[in-house]
Amino acid sequence: MNVPFVSFLPMERELDEDLRTAFERVYKRSWYIAGAEDKAFEEAFAEFCGVKYCVGTGNGLDALMIALKALGIGSNDEVIVPSNTYIATALAVTYTCATPVFVEPDIRTFNIDPQKIEEKITERTKAIIPVHLYGQVCDMDLIIKIAKKYNLYVVEDCAQAHGAVYKGQKAGSFGDIAGFSFYPGKNLGALGDAGAVVTNNKELADKVRALCNYGSDYKYHHIYKGHNSRLDEIQAAFLLAKLPYLDKMNMERRRIAERYQKEIVHPEIILPYVTPNVVPVWHIFGIRCNRRDELDQFLNKNNIGTNRHYPIPMHMQGCYKELNISTGQLPIAEEISATELSLPLYYGMTDKEIDYVVKILNCFK
Repeated sequence: MNVPFVSFLPMERELDEDLRTAFERVYKRSWYIAGAEDKAFEEAFAEFCGVKYCVGTGNGLDALMIALKALGIGSNDEVIVPSNTYIATALAVTYTCATPVFVEPDIRTFNIDPQKIEEKITERTKAIIPVHLYGQVCDMDLIIKIAKKYNLYVVEDCAQAHGAVYKGQKAGSFGDIAGFSFYPGKNLGALGDAGAVVTNNKELADKVRALCNYGSDYKYHHIYKGHNSRLDEIQAAFLLAKLPYLDKMNMERRRIAERYQKEIVHPEIILPYVTPNVVPVWHIFGIRCNRRDELDQFLNKNNIGTNRHYPIPMHMQGCYKELNISTGQLPIAEEISATELSLPLYYGMTDKEIDYVVKILNCFK
């Protein structure tokens, strides 16, 4: 049997008619930027997240960067980010000319450890970016409490958490502002690059919209040095077609993850920990194993696709050498990078495929 790491085919087959109809609707209208599809998706996604405002962007990185710029983050500022995340989180800070300050994660959840945040706060700190990694929401109660204590902004990175819930509340609705990615592989993915910013603050939403559109609040009137980062009509239409299915697809991802949690019993495999009061959406099902590379090779030889998130920690990437963080200074991020292995998990994965993955994993020697 061959089990890919990810497959879009089952979802695409199910949504084929809806997606084709969405494309035809945009094509016939001949309006491709800032039109009816964009407006309809923004309204629907804001409602889905439980917030008042949504502004579409060109991609998830832009969503975070522009959210930070809308808050006034800039030169000489510092922003708290987790040491274990995709590099886009740190790049968003860098692109505002601020400095990312890495805080270690909780080894069980891979998410930022709130207990370690305060020791990294300085007079220059302006914001915290909690990343809801792999689709599990961070401990937002404590993060919000710390932010209020030090008068910091909270910018949620929800790139992997579309529909994830913490204490009955959706990811993206806790902080001052949040950024989403709709990269095709996300739980809610476009058929190309796309993103969005969500917030309950109208002033912030208006500023984000202007910053996304060359800094313009109306045509040929530019109040900020802005960017060209807009959600185009075709991607908005595709997202609008997919959104009604998202809860169903997330539920199926949870079912697959629950089978993995119950049936993978190998003593060397450390399964992901689910925080109480969190309903994850399992963008990634990441296990840990001290013999990760051997396990990876074993699975691949048995035709099971895998991935490693993220094999080189951010502080060890060449682009951040100026931060002068040497090996060993962020040991938890380094340990996760050396031991994490992501298993196949996608909508439409069959029970036979799940059975096979579990069987092969439990046979690892």
